[in-house]
Amino acid sequence: MSVNKRIEILEKVGKHFFDTTVKEEIATRAFAANSWFEPRFVKQSIDAICAEFLNKEKLEQWLKPYCIEDDIAIQKSVGIICAGNVPLVGFHDFLCCYVLGVPVKLKLSSRDNVLMRLVINEVLKHDEDYAKQFSFVEKVAGFDAVIATGSSSSNRYFEYYFSKYPNILRSNRVSVAVLSGSETQEQLGALADDVFMYFGLGCRNVAKLFVPENYLFDNMFSAFKNYEWLHHNSQFMNNYDYHRTLLLINKTPHLANEFLMIQESKSLHSPIGTLFYEVYSAEGDVKAKVESLSDSLQCVVGKDFIPFGKAQQPSLADYADGKDTIGFLLSI
Repeated sequence: MSVNKRIEILEKVGKHFFDTTVKEEIATRAFAANSWFEPRFVKQSIDAICAEFLNKEKLEQWLKPYCIEDDIAIQKSVGIICAGNVPLVGFHDFLCCYVLGVPVKLKLSSRDNVLMRLVINEVLKHDEDYAKQFSFVEKVAGFDAVIATGSSSSNRYFEYYFSKYPNILRSNRVSVAVLSGSETQEQLGALADDVFMYFGLGCRNVAKLFVPENYLFDNMFSAFKNYEWLHHNSQFMNNYDYHRTLLLINKTPHLANEFLMIQESKSLHSPIGTLFYEVYSAEGDVKAKVESLSDSLQCVVGKDFIPFGKAQQPSLADYADGKDTIGFLLSI
């Protein structure tokens, strides 16, 4: 099947999943399998994928710079090991392989083995030839190249077993936001999506703020009120209560409301329900700091970076860890 035909199938799949009734059913099934997959977040993930990844015009524009022949069909097989921290986090890797006709052996995360399966099977239903080249597996073996995503500990395992193959190996990254102090309530409200969507479990979730000296957090607490409902989510609050208790026991200075703690820290990775912050004195300093951390960052939100509220809406060309998946597949 040609690339253009595959794109047409992807657009058809996008229209199918954009249907409200279909989304409701899928979100219910995903939540039943993993209680971290809050239905409203699953639906937001599906909407983002339909809008950005399953749009014919955007797919064509994305692939245009690669000058790919329409009848391309790469015969070398790729093993994909998916993460499962947020809904459908591994779909982009599958998509890259699918548009190029790359045979795939895909290992799902136990945390996302229902939602991903549903979406991929909808694609395979429309492409029987490719379905013969694709398989869900419990153990990835017999491949020519590998794409694997996991935690830092998993990545050490990946390096040991897969370093001899052409590979893309990803580990934990984190996202940050740079604030100037002049943000509007609307911008801060959008920042709340970057912080709290998917409970903050994704590498594109903002876990740390860089703020100017004497920054006041009052407006931020007010702007984040759309996420007050998190206070009624037992899983989220169990984590919040645990980390709040540690802060109180250790007498660590922090600010808090019913669902968010803000703590000054040099660290990047903050616990669930916590935002770290670091103070800067000059704009040039913070830009240099962010640049020095580039190998640890997935994305940066702020006036001169990704717009507030857009961290969890990556485009097709926003490759995880900055590693060009299409370029990699074309090179194997």
